[in-house]
Amino acid sequence: MRDLRALPALGAPAEHGGFPGNRPEARVLTALPAADLVQALLIKMRHVDHVAGRLDTQFAVDALRVLGRIGPVAAGTADRLVAYATGRDPGAGREHGRCAAWAHWRVTGDPELALDVCGTAVRSGSGSHGLPFLADLGPLAAAHADAVLGLTRSPGGWTRVAAAYAYWRITGDAEPAVPVLLAEVDPEWTGNPAMPVREAVRRLGETGAPAAEAAPLLRGILARGERLGHDYVGTRILADDAYTRTLTEALARLGPPPGRLAGQP
Repeated sequence: MRDLRALPALGAPAEHGGFPGNRPEARVLTALPAADLVQALLIKMRHVDHVAGRLDTQFAVDALRVLGRIGPVAAGTADRLVAYATGRDPGAGREHGRCAAWAHWRVTGDPELALDVCGTAVRSGSGSHGLPFLADLGPLAAAHADAVLGLTRSPGGWTRVAAAYAYWRITGDAEPAVPVLLAEVDPEWTGNPAMPVREAVRRLGETGAPAAEAAPLLRGILARGERLGHDYVGTRILADDAYTRTLTEALARLGPPPGRLAGQP
């Protein structure tokens, strides 16, 4: 409801060392105004060392993602990231390796490790979790474009969506990617989170004008009075609101309807 009367209750755990450590609880805090959210975060995370300390916990993957997004300021963690990426750290698993390699690129500016670790995973045909990292690398990952394209024919819908988007980011060629993404946008989707429909809509929007053929389908879905009927842990209304935002944002990126100029209502 974005009622600011909730702010003291949300901020109190951070002040007493109990800042939410899992994703669902942390997402609640995103309802806070940006300035207040930053203040709540800074209470618990005053410097990079705090994040790096999470590498020894069950939240290691989240910590790796945060370090990567912090970027060059976290360059002091580079050696630790190499250990995770290469499996030398005893706590490192496959997902840790890909994420750590990507984070290493983000903090050092050197893409070699990320290209090697994520590219090897993708070429093996089993590296779907490496696809978002190759997508972020973009044209730097051009040597892996064919392997990524092959994964657009994967039996898994989430992998197909990730591969299609990564291929577009790497090559700039939307022609093979758009049909794959379109095929995942089921107009009768009820909101089952096992289906990558919303992710496909988001990626079509990010593709922009080359995916303009998706616009009529997305407008039709948006025009429905009720889109989602799958009650996933009692969050159907919130899920529908999120889906509506995704559809609206995607359509804005795809361009105005035929006969309407940009900027016209």
